[in-house]
Amino acid sequence: MKLTTREDKGIVILEPKGKIMGGPDATLLHDKLHEFISQGKKKVVIDLAKVDWMNSTGLGILISGLTTMRNNGGELKLANVTEKIQSLLTITKLITVFETFESVDQAVGSFN
Repeated sequence: MKLTTREDKGIVILEPKGKIMGGPDATLLHDKLHEFISQGKKKVVIDLAKVDWMNSTGLGILISGLTTMRNNGGELKLANVTEKIQSLLTITKLITVFETFESVDQAVGSFN
């Protein structure tokens, strides 16, 4: 997984690309989120448009990210959820845990 970041209206947008499967991916996302929290940036959108595939460990990484943000007074939302990931979220009932949006703009707008 490659991870790029950008900001829009003070909201951090994480753009993972490739497969989210655990191992170094978990550490990468975890470290990034803690870096943002330490900078006082507590609103995060993960843009899943370029994620090809995600396994159960990948879902665990997202849950861990959400928990990390909420425990620090922040929020994490998902944007551009692909059909494959949408069905994973639905099967695991995580669709009720994450706020998901069809676009990054909608997710960013939801913070206001």
